[in-house]
Amino acid sequence: MLHAIAILLACQLAGQVTVTALGLALPGPVLGMALLAGLMLAFPALHEVVRGLAEGLLAHLSLLFVPAGVGVVAHLHLLGENGIALLAALVVSTLAGLTVSVLVFAGVLRLVEPRS
Repeated sequence: MLHAIAILLACQLAGQVTVTALGLALPGPVLGMALLAGLMLAFPALHEVVRGLAEGLLAHLSLLFVPAGVGVVAHLHLLGENGIALLAALVVSTLAGLTVSVLVFAGVLRLVEPRS
C-alpha cells in the first residue's frame, strides 16, 4: 500500500510542478491524474498496484466533502446576505453552460452527420 500512495503522490507532485513551471491554466492534480492514466496504459501491472488504494479512497470519498459543508455552515450569514445573487449566478451559469453544450453538440452533429 505504501508503494501505491507513493505513486499517487508522485504523479500529483509531477503534475503540480509541471503546471507551476509552465504556467498552465490547469490544476496540477488533474495533470497528475492524466499522467497516472498514461502510466497505467503504458504499464498495465501498475493498475493492480494502485487498485486497492484507489478503491479505498473512493469508498470514503464522502469524507472529503465534510470540510466544504463545514465552510458553508460557518459562513451561513454570507449565504443569507448574498443568497439572491448566489442563486441568480447559479441559475445563469447553469443555463449558459447548458446552452453552450447544446450549441456545440448541434454543431458537431452537423459536421459528422452524413449528407443525403
